[in-house]
Amino acid sequence: MQFTHDWLPQRIRFATGGAAGAVAEEVRRLGASRVMAIASDQTRATPVLADVPVEVFHTDVAMHVPVEVAERARSVAHDHDVDVLVSVGGGSTTGLAKAIALTTGLPIVAVPTTYAGSEATDVWGLTDQGRKTTGADSRVLPRCVVYDASLMLSLPVPTSVASGFNALAHCVDSMWATRTDPIDRALALEGIRAVRDGLPRVVEEPMELAGREQTLYGAYLAAVAFASAGSGLHHKICHVLGGMFGLPHAETHTVVLPHVLALNAPAVPDLDRRMAEAFGAESALTGLLALRDETDAPTSLRDLGLRADDVPKAVPVILDAAPPSNPTPVTTENIEALLWAAWEGKEPA
Repeated sequence: MQFTHDWLPQRIRFATGGAAGAVAEEVRRLGASRVMAIASDQTRATPVLADVPVEVFHTDVAMHVPVEVAERARSVAHDHDVDVLVSVGGGSTTGLAKAIALTTGLPIVAVPTTYAGSEATDVWGLTDQGRKTTGADSRVLPRCVVYDASLMLSLPVPTSVASGFNALAHCVDSMWATRTDPIDRALALEGIRAVRDGLPRVVEEPMELAGREQTLYGAYLAAVAFASAGSGLHHKICHVLGGMFGLPHAETHTVVLPHVLALNAPAVPDLDRRMAEAFGAESALTGLLALRDETDAPTSLRDLGLRADDVPKAVPVILDAAPPSNPTPVTTENIEALLWAAWEGKEPA
């Protein structure tokens, strides 16, 4: 066994019911006194920021972080001479904080309100003229993440489900991404188990903390695995669809994931077996589909707004972005078939 594993330098706090106090402590630890608060929903975020010195509250947040949105946010940070960024929200909010940190080096304290996982990675993403570009940079990794499951209680069940499947996508891609290693796979498998156990409880009892906590724990493990393993075919497909056509991030991951799993799992039977055990199913795909049915997750890209004439446009871009290490060789034919099946909402094959 020979591998090298880099562990990201980040402080993690699980503080159910105590986000405000934890955020205040972390801002003080950084010696900061001029906070730029970033959130799309100021009303929801204000209680979390009650004990920190907010210099400016920024709510200009958009999916996939368009470059013009990032530039406006960077100007606000500069004009107010802030010394720390506190993001309260989902992946788009965290992504905007990362875009600011990428050019300024400002530290981030992230408070997630979804299961997106961006807060636990050093990956940034920006969209310019329909093309989403991603990269990794240590400057964008939040110095601290404060996880408070009570902040998830107001997250609608359909959004929670899609966000949970986004976390599962991090796990699945981490099983065979370019840089994966045994540690990444161990984290990903535990992430699958935790989300599989937690997400149905969120659907059944949305106001129960235990299901939210378990799903949040799994989402964190998934993101840590993904940060180390890197992006696989699934994420390349979803970044293309999101950047080119503005599809909703988490829902796109939810629809596409079973089809990528069906494409790759037969080529890696040992990994399929291990994922199946984490799902508690005969195969990884049957486990994922059972969870999809149990949680009434979305199944069709057409329902998310993708037009039929968009499918052929996406194929060459995906082929160009696809990692050469994908377990099943990527071809025009299998990517076309995958996209059409996902567009129509067919069962993956």
